[in-house]
Amino acid sequence: MIRADKRRVGQHERQFNAPTIDEVAIVIVSEEFESRDIILLRRSGDIQRDSETHRSYDGLQYPILFLRGDDGYHFNIKMINSQTGEGTNKKVSAMNYYSYRLMIRQNAENPILKCRQLFHQYIVDMYAKIETERLLYIRLNQTELRSEQ
Repeated sequence: MIRADKRRVGQHERQFNAPTIDEVAIVIVSEEFESRDIILLRRSGDIQRDSETHRSYDGLQYPILFLRGDDGYHFNIKMINSQTGEGTNKKVSAMNYYSYRLMIRQNAENPILKCRQLFHQYIVDMYAKIETERLLYIRLNQTELRSEQ
């Protein structure tokens, strides 16, 4: 039983206990994953709908993390060959992109990693984007996936 008006003997009334679990979960209550769009009301009065795979989604959803309005993930980011530094025909997946964005690097700060609860929300939201992309790929490529078995 939890009683908000009671506290343990000897503890401060406004004591904050940090989370002790390293797990984060996401629950999307809907059968339709495409409703995570951002809706913008433009100055002209027009309404613009940007999907979660639009390059501006990350900057619009998390303006504190992306102060300069940097582009986020989108389907047309090409991979770069690490030996030659040239672009390839292969496209970057959402998982590869966000793995790169969240990477800890020596001699470079990553401000995303310093945002505590917002960082957690960002990770969960981007994981939902990764899973949405994966499920969309499976749905759109059923014939190719069945022929590989």
